[in-house]
Amino acid sequence: MKRKIQIALLLAIVIAGVRTGYILYERHIEKGEQVRKQAPPLNPDYYVIPKKLRPYDLKSAHELTRQPVWAQVGYAYTYYPYDAERHSVNFAREAGQVLPIEELNITDVITAAAPNVPGRQIMAVFKKEDKDYAFSIGTVSNDDYHFYSDDMLYIQDPHQLYNFWLADVWSAIDKHEVKPGMSELQVNFAIGLGIPEGSGDVGNRTLEYEDGGKALVITYRNGKVTQIQPGRTQ
Repeated sequence: MKRKIQIALLLAIVIAGVRTGYILYERHIEKGEQVRKQAPPLNPDYYVIPKKLRPYDLKSAHELTRQPVWAQVGYAYTYYPYDAERHSVNFAREAGQVLPIEELNITDVITAAAPNVPGRQIMAVFKKEDKDYAFSIGTVSNDDYHFYSDDMLYIQDPHQLYNFWLADVWSAIDKHEVKPGMSELQVNFAIGLGIPEGSGDVGNRTLEYEDGGKALVITYRNGKVTQIQPGRTQ
């Protein structure tokens, strides 16, 4: 009888242990499902890695002439008239600024001396409306080259890099317009970079944009545009 009681108690302990383990396992699975439901979906923008040319001299920089390029930042690159016959850049007259993700066909990469600037500027030459222009993509001094082109230009079509964006978003970007629901990156593609007003993390803050002279103040919440207002300088 004593042995039977011991066996019964042992079985009871084993069954209780198995039951407790099963309950804990169910709770763990349930908690994991709740976390997955609460976690926001991963932003596919984070997984886009544009190609880089990494030029190191003029010869390698001429790779920029082999395919179209697109401006990464709008209204940030000033271009100047270029005399192709004299290989001369007229730094005395600003001809304009490259638009957000504007497509450019670079025809040459040269160096030119800018007034009151040490060393020489590395200039990308492109044609626009049958006229030649040039903008700086780096500097060189005593054969020491510093290129910024990888941070200035896409060598892949942004429409293909971000082909998972909705068609109406791309339509607004191509028209340089902003719509509620767009992300900060999409707005950057449409109207250039903004300047933060006050504090706030990316996706939950307010920025002011020049938008080529038409200032806008845009508020973001949870990574999306929620409010669009005229800027102070308008």
